[in-house]
Amino acid sequence: ARPLSTACKANIKYVQKDKLLMEYKYEMHCHTGPVSQCGRVKPKEIMRLYREAGYSGIVLTDHYSPLTFYNHNYFAPQRCMNFYLRSYREMKQYETDDFTVLLGLELRHYATANDYLIYGVEEEWLLKQGNMMAWWEKKMSREVHKAGYLLYQAHPFRPCITRCNPDLLDGVEVYNGKTDKKSNDKAYQWAKENHKLMISGSDFHTPAHLARGGIITTSPIKNNHDLLDTLKSQEFKMIMTY
Repeated sequence: ARPLSTACKANIKYVQKDKLLMEYKYEMHCHTGPVSQCGRVKPKEIMRLYREAGYSGIVLTDHYSPLTFYNHNYFAPQRCMNFYLRSYREMKQYETDDFTVLLGLELRHYATANDYLIYGVEEEWLLKQGNMMAWWEKKMSREVHKAGYLLYQAHPFRPCITRCNPDLLDGVEVYNGKTDKKSNDKAYQWAKENHKLMISGSDFHTPAHLARGGIITTSPIKNNHDLLDTLKSQEFKMIMTY
């Protein structure tokens, strides 16, 4: 993926080899207030903000973590998936032909600070899982790949985080909008050395985090099939707003 020094305006038309192309911007790391306890913005407002920022869609990655489920079946989160999916379901109600909402998640196991972004997630699959916070890394990798999804370690060089065995991962979040440049640069180098897919995300929690990251494509992403194909191909630019 080619890094982008500043966030470009979405839907920029340009001529390349006599073809008129469009650009589409997608957020890859986003949290909502109702589900992620650290989130501060409601789903409908997030969609308004991102539309105004020129984005064409969001992959919602609410925290699937002990903090999220502290007051919601801490040891059996699978019993309250209606709570976990409430923001995604609300955002889907406001989805339009020119703005896509897809389901992802940011998984954290018990007794760790490591976070993992999972892309390609279908609601039906999530509803069939047990307590994903109790999975160890090998099981997480096995189950995610069995479903055909992609697994990335999020912001791997933040304090208190340990790097996962790269053999278990598909990719690395090499740019995180809430992480300092030094740590992001380390993540980029680690991903490059281990030949991993790369991704950028804003890690949106508050309006201050709006549009700090994401990807820019020349083809629209309308569903998880499009998303997975795009991520695997690395045919996109990464937004990096230092």
